[in-house]
Amino acid sequence: MQTTTDKRPSTVRRGVAGLAVAAALATTVIGAAGAPAVAADVPPTPSYDFNDCPEIPAGVDAPRWKCEVLTATGSLTLGSRSVPELAPITITHAEGPMPDGSKGQVWGALRAAPTRVPGGLLGNVAGDHSRLLSLSLQPEYGGWSDFYSAGNSLGLFTMRFRALSPLLPHGCVIGGDAPIELRLQRAGASQWVSKNPPIIKFDAYDDVFTAPAADGCGPLSRLVNDRFSLPAKAGNAITLSSYYTFRTYDQLSPR
Repeated sequence: MQTTTDKRPSTVRRGVAGLAVAAALATTVIGAAGAPAVAADVPPTPSYDFNDCPEIPAGVDAPRWKCEVLTATGSLTLGSRSVPELAPITITHAEGPMPDGSKGQVWGALRAAPTRVPGGLLGNVAGDHSRLLSLSLQPEYGGWSDFYSAGNSLGLFTMRFRALSPLLPHGCVIGGDAPIELRLQRAGASQWVSKNPPIIKFDAYDDVFTAPAADGCGPLSRLVNDRFSLPAKAGNAITLSSYYTFRTYDQLSPR
């Protein structure tokens, strides 16, 4: 079972002055251009809350259903542009057996802060224009997830990245109409960081996904796509270092 609840933090909205500047800038620029092993060392781990745990289907066995919370950091390359240090991404979902014995999953939420793209919209712009020409990416849930793993394959997860700048409209998104499909692969062995509470660390990557063109960017759509060399069928990559924990639904506080 798949239930989609898209919970997104608010993002920057531009004003009327930004619209005028964007149109002028567009004319100027575009015209020119396996089983976990026990960890030997215990690294710092993030704190977790279970507030985004979704409601599970009626009639299922609550002690056999888990709310899973994963927090990840890493790097991202879309086309020709790399973001070396993503802000932490927290993903919450639930999974367990359905009454007929089939596997069930329910989506919870993705939460992440924007991450600044080095160079902004035009490259290394300094001085008074650096804030105006800044560019950040906000990770968002793309509408589909399947977290049941098989060996080192960690299932399918879709994402989109909202492009944020004082010059861009709120609807400027990479993967808006066609979300990015990630099929993450585990890199190396997982490690038990803690047994109580249960915390497992693992690394994952995908370097073969396709990155679509940005859409909804108004007069600066071409500029955004040229900045990332989008659409890009190759050269895209995401690497994640993740900490994962869970609670069964009989352990969660009533809400």
